[in-house]
Amino acid sequence: MRTSSTILAVAGTLLQVANAASTFSPARPPAIPLAVKSPYLNVLQFAGSDGGNGGYLAGQYSQFWAGQIVAWVGMIKVDGTTYIWMGNPGPQSVTQTAFEYTSTKSVFTMDVGGKVEMNITFLSPITPEDQKRQSLIFSYLDVRVQSLDGDSHDVQLYTDISAEWVAGDHSSVAQWEYDATSDDIAYHRVYRQTQLEFSETADQADWGYWYWATKNSDKLTYQSGSDVNVRGAFQDNGMLANTKDTNYRPINQEYPVFGFSVDLGSVTRSVNTLYTIGLTQQQAIQFDGATGIVPLASLWTRYFSSETDAVSFFYNDYSTATSTASSLDNKIATDSIGAGGQDYLTITSLSTRQALGATQLVGNSTKQYLFLKEISSDGNVQTVDVIFPFYPILLYLQPSLAKLMLDPLFENQESGQYPNMYSMHDLGAHYPNATGHSDGKDEPQPLEECGNMLIMTLAYAQRNNDISYLNQHYNILKQWTQYLIQEALIPADQISTDDFAGSLANQTDLALKGIIGIQAMAVIANLTENQADGANYTNIALDYITQWQTLGIAHDANPPHTTLSYGMNDTHGLLYNLYGDRLLNLNFVPQSVYDMQSAFYPTVEQKYGVPLDTRHNYTKSDWEMWTASIASETTRQMFISDLAKWINETPTNKAMTDWYDVQTGDFAGSFTARPVVGGHFALLALKT
Repeated sequence: MRTSSTILAVAGTLLQVANAASTFSPARPPAIPLAVKSPYLNVLQFAGSDGGNGGYLAGQYSQFWAGQIVAWVGMIKVDGTTYIWMGNPGPQSVTQTAFEYTSTKSVFTMDVGGKVEMNITFLSPITPEDQKRQSLIFSYLDVRVQSLDGDSHDVQLYTDISAEWVAGDHSSVAQWEYDATSDDIAYHRVYRQTQLEFSETADQADWGYWYWATKNSDKLTYQSGSDVNVRGAFQDNGMLANTKDTNYRPINQEYPVFGFSVDLGSVTRSVNTLYTIGLTQQQAIQFDGATGIVPLASLWTRYFSSETDAVSFFYNDYSTATSTASSLDNKIATDSIGAGGQDYLTITSLSTRQALGATQLVGNSTKQYLFLKEISSDGNVQTVDVIFPFYPILLYLQPSLAKLMLDPLFENQESGQYPNMYSMHDLGAHYPNATGHSDGKDEPQPLEECGNMLIMTLAYAQRNNDISYLNQHYNILKQWTQYLIQEALIPADQISTDDFAGSLANQTDLALKGIIGIQAMAVIANLTENQADGANYTNIALDYITQWQTLGIAHDANPPHTTLSYGMNDTHGLLYNLYGDRLLNLNFVPQSVYDMQSAFYPTVEQKYGVPLDTRHNYTKSDWEMWTASIASETTRQMFISDLAKWINETPTNKAMTDWYDVQTGDFAGSFTARPVVGGHFALLALKT
């Protein structure tokens, strides 16, 4: 059963008024991450006024990043009275008093009728240095209950997930089982009855098995069945019937849900109940590699012999997971505040789960890859100009992972599966099918992608001291450099990574990327003892950067600045590609260019930042942070402050968009949940 959208909206508004006392720290984000670990485990509570309920866990169902409901419901019965604390199944709501997010956690505090307090923690572990744990597509929900008034209270706790988690096509048939592991972890296993491997509907996976689990005990009851019956059983009885519905049916037919109820008994001191939610897929990606198209296994299969082994390990690992998460939270907090103040931490901590939640580790004991989905913009696999803005978070957290992300791009192209002389744009039109473009008809961004690959490859090699990687790929890197020599100084009419802005000739910033790419190749050549190449590339790059300073700068403007396109002196744009010079420590572009741009940006600042260029009122937050990281301190803080303010005030109601209007703060387009927010770590990547 589903209540009408009008009633939901009214209920959400009334609930927001009732819960007006809630605080939000360090900000009220556009959407609150609940379980965000991969392109398919990516569930949030929409908050912004464009359609969210203001950041309250109760009164609104959780949603997949793309917008469809994936119901996750929580109720609590205290001294015989039932309240909802998550979702919108009907009874009165608890009162949310506080919300806080860190890089790995979302934490809610609830007052239940003035009698008990709930502390609800959603933890999505991030362990870039530990592939075993990072490979698990699982997330935690920890619920703590304690007396608020000092008296003991009779408490029962309820949670469920709906079959909406298992497929984007809600007319497809779901199937389910209930069981327990050998170490007494009780679980509902829910899945699409007809498995369609490597297929998506509405960006949700059409294959794999969802595990909704908690600790088994004599205080635990369970039930599967229609939402009305299962939730009603708890409301009426404070427990479930320990029954299994075997009428497997379409997801949207008498909405099947999978509930747990725990009798906490008489509660005074804090007592916690831990749940886990996760997705297991034996095969994760189709990849057109050196031997043709092959399926690649989820990397967790390297470490666990069965799905239930993985479920048990993850559940029992919570103590380690919380400790590791707190360490990472503290590291990002300390480094962010030190580099850019509290406003910068507001940005980086919200970006962490979103960025890495677009990735998945695959492979086996001998070969691993890190694949990335271009979420929401078009779904491509391993898009080079999406990896490029995402890249700073990898360089900051674990540079060795950069190789796992670059490897499939090199492998496909070096095995002769891509016919063009320039770098490919992506490895496949839609995730999870990295089946390449043997016809060479991927989206054409040749200058963009050649520059990106050269810069990213050198950045990886520098941070990992991996000269052998440069030797291994020297020939194709040289091939791409030759393309830049021909095309970079005077760019033809083409699109760049900001393809939504349209095609344009002589793009000043795009040209700079290509020129920096040539200089990057000069460094690569010297590191690999190809000194003649190095000298040649250095001479070309120096000649080009000298000419570029004449072609791309409006010297007579007040103040002077670079242009959007050569000769268009009444235009301007974010010169974010200057970042590559600083990232690679090239010291190639004159400091005067940095100083000039730092002085210029404040003159075109709007309420929520600086426009991407003069064609529109929108900006890109990733490129703003790239630009901020190489600006003067005052200009850097201007960018950071504006973006932090936008996070707290934007009416957008989905996972943080990177493309928004700098005057209204609203959406500029459909981008949401994209991994490019990894670029918000640009300042920290420079300090590693």
